[in-house]
Amino acid sequence: MAEPGRPLIEFPADEPERALRFWTGVLDLAFEPRTAGEGEGWETRSGGAAVGVHARGPGPGDRFSLPYFEVDDLPAVLASVADLGGSVVHPGEAWAVCRDSEGSPFGLAARASAAKT
Repeated sequence: MAEPGRPLIEFPADEPERALRFWTGVLDLAFEPRTAGEGEGWETRSGGAAVGVHARGPGPGDRFSLPYFEVDDLPAVLASVADLGGSVVHPGEAWAVCRDSEGSPFGLAARASAAKT
């Protein structure tokens, strides 16, 4: 049986360039424009799950998702969420639920080695 392909977490956005700035700032990721065969928007190319941003459309995949991202310094990243136009919906020491600059919900989790016990 073939191994599954690289996971992709896709974020639809009302203002895609604003969302691109948001996710670049919050997760310190490098996004590249998609090729013609990949569709519109941007996507990360480095290891692990790919993260994509595209213009929101009317389809069911354009509503929202709730992915979680591990971070080394949760308080600092939560501060950057607000600074970059997002909001912290449910703050915490080990994990938090937020909304990005476009209103899409996502979770942040302190990396196990960084979480308080």
